[in-house]
Amino acid sequence: MNPLLLPLLHVLSDGEFHSGEVLAQRFGVSRASVWNALQAAQDQGIVLNKVRGRGYRLPNAPGWLDAAAIEHALETHAKRFNIQVVEYLDSTNTKLMHAAANGAPHRSCLVAEMQLAGRGRRGRVWQTVLGGSLACSVLWRFDAGVAALSGLSLAVGVALLRTLRQFGADTVQLKWPNDLLWHYRKLGGILIEVQGDVMGPSFAVIGIGINLQLSGAVRAEIDQSVTDLSEICGTQIDRNLLLAALLIHLDDVMQDFEQSGLTRLRTEWLAAHAYQDKPVRVLLANGNDQLGTAIGVSADGALLLQTTSGQQLTLNGGEVHLTRCLS
Repeated sequence: MNPLLLPLLHVLSDGEFHSGEVLAQRFGVSRASVWNALQAAQDQGIVLNKVRGRGYRLPNAPGWLDAAAIEHALETHAKRFNIQVVEYLDSTNTKLMHAAANGAPHRSCLVAEMQLAGRGRRGRVWQTVLGGSLACSVLWRFDAGVAALSGLSLAVGVALLRTLRQFGADTVQLKWPNDLLWHYRKLGGILIEVQGDVMGPSFAVIGIGINLQLSGAVRAEIDQSVTDLSEICGTQIDRNLLLAALLIHLDDVMQDFEQSGLTRLRTEWLAAHAYQDKPVRVLLANGNDQLGTAIGVSADGALLLQTTSGQQLTLNGGEVHLTRCLS
């Protein structure tokens, strides 16, 4: 990414015209450098007004992330989290995993305006849009070992569900093990990476991506049907308020999870399971697939599948898709 891009857009966010010459003087670069950076912005779908003799203007400024605003919205929870906002990086999860291994504190939260190489499950790329996506990672440390973290993605899903319902997205559902859906279109996802000893301690970096407002051009680049909060709620959601609410709900859910795993959270997760009691095809890691009916999840978060022969399977991994029939 051009390092001038976001600083220039911050200046242009005041809604006024700024000449290329003034911008070049402000940042100590050439006018050509300013032009190149703003051309890159347009290539990414950012709308700029350009008027000869007046300069550049950003008509619709993104709602910039602000650590102080997030901490203010956290209220009494603010002291429990260590918030860091960065303009751009490859992946919040990758960065926070390195920081965790080097002693980053419990409840560290890293959030980026843009990810250049955001990661989803199974090696997929996670698309982010300037001002239109929330991409963050949270470090959670545990006294227990890695095995005790089974089902963590489902617990995080409950926290996301509570958060989105707070903002009016009442019909959002969950897909096993870590997707947010609305009318079977993807709204967001969870990527959890864990490290630690068998007997403990351990830690998890919880990556979360939520679509807030995607342009038609961005949607066309994504290889699946997607949606965003703007479409669901009919209004633009403040990312600072959304992240603060998410952290508060995550704090509550994680206390439950640390005390009793999914025992108290499983019913809530199942009530929002988009594929519950529906015919599905599960693509397994070995390349095979398994047909059956999704009948629930186990105490440790595995998917329970009933085959056409009546056999009940417990699946700890796989990609789940709806299917019209089980034959």
